[in-house]
Amino acid sequence: MKSKITKAVIPAAGFGTRFLPQTKAMPKEMLPVVDKPIIQYVVEELVSVGIKDIIIVTGYHKRTIEDHFDHPSLDLVENLRMGGPKKKHLLDEVYAVAEMANFVYVRQKGPYGNGTPLLNVRSIVGDEPFLYTWSDDFIHAKPKSRFRQLLDAYDEFGCSILASIRCTKDVDYDRYGIAGGELIRDGVIDTKVIVEKPGKANAPSDLANVSGFVFTPDIFTYLEKAYDKLEADSELYYNDALKLMLADGKRVIAYEIQNGRYYDTGNKLEYLKTIVDFAMEHEELKEEFTEYLKSLKL
Repeated sequence: MKSKITKAVIPAAGFGTRFLPQTKAMPKEMLPVVDKPIIQYVVEELVSVGIKDIIIVTGYHKRTIEDHFDHPSLDLVENLRMGGPKKKHLLDEVYAVAEMANFVYVRQKGPYGNGTPLLNVRSIVGDEPFLYTWSDDFIHAKPKSRFRQLLDAYDEFGCSILASIRCTKDVDYDRYGIAGGELIRDGVIDTKVIVEKPGKANAPSDLANVSGFVFTPDIFTYLEKAYDKLEADSELYYNDALKLMLADGKRVIAYEIQNGRYYDTGNKLEYLKTIVDFAMEHEELKEEFTEYLKSLKL
């Protein structure tokens, strides 16, 4: 029987160097998209699909993430209470942030690379499937969210699932890992190979693996095998483990997220686009902000 997925892991130990000097004191995960930090959008989506335990892998400079998902300080609570009924919704909101899930924080140790946070959480995740997702990008999908679609795919196939988007520009084939294999149906590939940044001419398909994944617990065994093969000063990637899994005949599905738009807020230009799009959907701001955009002489 397939296990119900209740845990998620978010790596958040990077330095955010593309946003310096802003990220010298503020983690990139805490950059605001209108009135919420990026990582809160990710956490809210996880909670909406039934995730109970959220494990965030951090570094020494990420204390503000822990503070954000903690109960508000007494000073803030008193300030909001003094605001009376007008600020009660804000008080309720900051308390709700802390109560969304069980938050566990782990300090990252080991080589650079997006596989290392997984090794750091093995003892916490245990022998369960789980969601692994980034803290600075996401796929905004409706009516079914990205994570809902991933969990539905796991229920169908019972194996590791890679969230995928369709490559629409030549440059996409130079930015992402591309899955190839047997086409089960449109947008669903029984993966046999994953090629990193192959270029369009050498790509095995047009499905790029981004944003989020369901991993079965055997990913940990294969990560340790990949770690044992690392050369000095090399980086450890989750794809290293996936390739070993595929070589052993383990099933991995690349699954295109339907009705979604991919946002990469770790990129300056894409971050600005994200703010514009979300401001145009914000209940309090959308009308005035849309009128402002129309007034610009571009």
